[in-house]
Amino acid sequence: MKDRIYICHTYYHVYVTFLKELKLRAEADPAKKAGAATLVLSKMSNNFENLKSRVESTGLFEEVLEFDEKREDFFPELEKYREDTGSFLGNLKNRIRFTKEYARLEASYVPVDLRTYKDIYVYCDSDPIGYYLNQNHIRYHAVEDGLNCLKNFDAARYDNRGHFKIKAFLSMYLNLIFVQNGYGKYCMDMEVNDISAIRYPCPRYIELPRKPLEDRLTAEDKQLLLQAFVRNKDELEHQIEESNKVGDKILILTDPVCALDVREQIFRDIIKMYEKEGTIFLKPHPRDLLDYQKLFAEYPQFDASMPMEMLNFFPNLRFKKVVTIFTEVKGLPFADEAVRLGPDFMDAYEDPLIHRQNEQI
Repeated sequence: MKDRIYICHTYYHVYVTFLKELKLRAEADPAKKAGAATLVLSKMSNNFENLKSRVESTGLFEEVLEFDEKREDFFPELEKYREDTGSFLGNLKNRIRFTKEYARLEASYVPVDLRTYKDIYVYCDSDPIGYYLNQNHIRYHAVEDGLNCLKNFDAARYDNRGHFKIKAFLSMYLNLIFVQNGYGKYCMDMEVNDISAIRYPCPRYIELPRKPLEDRLTAEDKQLLLQAFVRNKDELEHQIEESNKVGDKILILTDPVCALDVREQIFRDIIKMYEKEGTIFLKPHPRDLLDYQKLFAEYPQFDASMPMEMLNFFPNLRFKKVVTIFTEVKGLPFADEAVRLGPDFMDAYEDPLIHRQNEQI
């Protein structure tokens, strides 16, 4: 029986996995530090490019695998189960069938026998892997998708609004359907950063703050993280050195919001809001498909594939202000001030119902 496996869907998931493993390695017997965990990169939501080889070069994981996870629209035979029958019981019957069939169809794409691991950690179990694990009676630990993401979007309750308690019971105790984020029958617990920030806590939530994991990092740990996540460290260091010559700097973190044409306008408007305060820098989100290099070529930019947290590890980097729409940005060591524009700002660009999910629960 192997020790641990982590199933990741984003660069941030891999970053948190590194934090968890580096802590375990520091606390372990020196003779058993390495080779205890497997890392799985799901290609469904992200293009990880050559992250696999960079992670392998760190030696932190025993094995790094890629997972060709398939969305439900990959299987046309599932479409009939998504049709609205006009009745709660009819839709429930279809959902029960959908849950079983989706798990069956996904099985051939899972790259490893998960039953051979003592502990399975899954970020974003709302993805197909959650269906697979529950329908195959494989116990796992869920992990919060993004920093305090349930505070801003409680996906389990939003996706199942209307008879939520019934649906949660059918998932958590009978395994007839699947509800994510701690409500799956075979989900043992779900790690979250801050339970107090969540309006509707689930009995399976356990608090595991991310900051202490970051605070305990050694200089060696930080270099290992940079090795894994920064494609060209020398180029980034030069970019930071050049940035220090321009005085006050404003860093804008993009978010993959709205259609691409609207998104372009959003970030042009944000730049206009802050360009008088200092030199604008952009850090595109890893899942943001807008071509910032082409459309915003006049502004210096950090590598989109690099988690924003890597900037924490350059002590000579300093921004007057960091601005984002939805990303949690409190307590950034490289920023004098952090601004999260939030849903009030987005109301001007799209139907508020699209980004005010928690208000609809």
